[in-house]
Amino acid sequence: MARKSDYGNDSISMLKGADRVRKRPAVIFGSDDLEGCIHSFFEILSNSIDEAREGHGKQIIISRFKDGSLQVEDFGRGIPLDYNTKEERYNWELVYCELYAGSKYDNNAGGDYEFSLGLNGLGACATQYASEYFEVTVFRDKTRYDLSFRKGEVVGELRKEPYRFKRTGTIQRWKADPEVFTDTVIPFERLRDIVKKQSIVNGGVEFVLNDEITGTNETFLCPDGIAGYCAELNDMKGITEPYKFEGEGKGKDADDRPVYNVKGEVVFCFNNTVNEIEYFHNSSPLEHGGSPDKAVKNAFVAEIDKQIKARDKYKSNEAKIKFEDVQDSLILISSTFSTQTSYENQTKKAINNKFVQDFMTDLIRKNLEVWFIENKAMGDKVVDQILINKRSRENAEKTRINIKKQLTGKIDINNRIKKFVDCRSKDTDRRELYIVEGDSALGSVKLGRDAEFQGVMPVRGKILNCLKADYATIFKSEIITDLVKVLGCGVEISNKHSKDMSAFNLDMLRWNKIIICTDADVDGFQIRTLILAMIYRLMPTLIEKGFVYVAESPLFEITLHKKGKKNEDETFFAFNEKEKADIMKKLGEDANVTIQRSKGLGENEPEMMWQTTMNPKTRRLIKVCPEDAKKTADIFDLLLGDNLAGRKQHIEQDGHLYLDMLDVG
Repeated sequence: MARKSDYGNDSISMLKGADRVRKRPAVIFGSDDLEGCIHSFFEILSNSIDEAREGHGKQIIISRFKDGSLQVEDFGRGIPLDYNTKEERYNWELVYCELYAGSKYDNNAGGDYEFSLGLNGLGACATQYASEYFEVTVFRDKTRYDLSFRKGEVVGELRKEPYRFKRTGTIQRWKADPEVFTDTVIPFERLRDIVKKQSIVNGGVEFVLNDEITGTNETFLCPDGIAGYCAELNDMKGITEPYKFEGEGKGKDADDRPVYNVKGEVVFCFNNTVNEIEYFHNSSPLEHGGSPDKAVKNAFVAEIDKQIKARDKYKSNEAKIKFEDVQDSLILISSTFSTQTSYENQTKKAINNKFVQDFMTDLIRKNLEVWFIENKAMGDKVVDQILINKRSRENAEKTRINIKKQLTGKIDINNRIKKFVDCRSKDTDRRELYIVEGDSALGSVKLGRDAEFQGVMPVRGKILNCLKADYATIFKSEIITDLVKVLGCGVEISNKHSKDMSAFNLDMLRWNKIIICTDADVDGFQIRTLILAMIYRLMPTLIEKGFVYVAESPLFEITLHKKGKKNEDETFFAFNEKEKADIMKKLGEDANVTIQRSKGLGENEPEMMWQTTMNPKTRRLIKVCPEDAKKTADIFDLLLGDNLAGRKQHIEQDGHLYLDMLDVG
């Protein structure tokens, strides 16, 4: 192995054959994890889709087998595998063993495919290279062809035998190699979503999905294509019905670039409760959009702004709308095709064709103008709704700015926040905040803590129900605003009109652990739940990132009295009935013990507080996970929210389970 100092001419090497993919899968598939594995599947599916869309076969069968292998079967013309006199090689070598070999390089000049998903001649070869095994069966020219690969290497030779039936097509079965991808188990729902989306954007092509692992067999066929999908999303509750238009054109991205063909189809409607925008190009979902996304934003903002002005709906000196105001009430599906496509990378999640953007902007704007002319009453409703969205967004932005001023910034929290007790350490990786119940608990915790790294914040009285209250009410609560100031990270405002508006900054959090510490009784549980609900509503990231804990306090204090040794009594703490029984069993039936149910935190001795609740070596903390917070919020909403019927049913069915928590004696 050459040392760094030996770097010279012989240090340069190149990957050959299968290693070009197996050692660098992310270059082709975007990553070497599950997403890359999914993309390898989509590459094979894309080739079958291209055939079906050209009119060669109207059904594609996708199967997943118990060993995790996948199979795509189509009824197209069948991949040519025999000898290629022009290239002087077998086509199977070109298709499955050579990157940048395929039949889709001359689409713009009337090649075998007018519009195609596959462009670069990478997919079939790359997926074959990245597989444990890859099996190919082709029916064409009254011949059956079979071919096998193992870990990127061909096994045997191309096998040929006469086939007397008319059937043509290609069957490809492969198993993703765990030596290439870190995760090769594609969740069924991801497969289902891919197949469903392809049935939508390729209206009239039937997709059959068979899965041996889940025992599922489904068929997807959308004769109405993206128009049917838009109607499904609209669910008959929209402001408007779906409106579809399409067009074709020719152009080029720059003066020195070739002319190519573009075809576009768009369906949109406006809806008060649902918003969804999806882009497809040459049938591939564009997660990041690119050119079509820019076209939609430009056209909708320009045309709707024009309609608002024509109706004189803007207030004096009011700012014009933004696309997010339109997006809040828009369902739109865009499907474009071009004979030349410039993808941002091989994973095809965005395109950057300048002519596609210009063509689609013009197409959308002209048809949107026609829609407003033909649907004046509906157009008025749309304009009014978008202005409502805009003004709600602006109010939310003002709220965000005011909240940020109110809750963040450098403040002397020792002087400004009542009864908050800070710790000495400024190291946020060590600092812990105990949120306690009332002034009496504050005293015990304050005396029992380690003042070097543990701070204390008392909650005075019942905290506001943040799941029901609006932001204006929440931030009038001194308890809440004080607590947010102590935390230091601000709040996350999340609603329909302020998705991206947040004064929250995790880097400003002053604590490594936020520990909720309340009495082990009904009132304590309720206060704990209210604090959790507040954090869940205002700063859920703290829960998602694992900063929030609940301190578990002991339920029983068991004192063992030793004969003649009054000062040597020994104390044990049990956190539940089982632990109490275990301790009693260990001490023996003849032991002279006193069992006392846990007192409130304020009545505990500082030494006990340190030992049971605050000492990192002996305490018990329960980390609050996102699913715990969601469940807590749902239950809290059931018990204290507006669902009276649900609460009554819950009490009738489950109330008896909680009778032992009531103080009846």
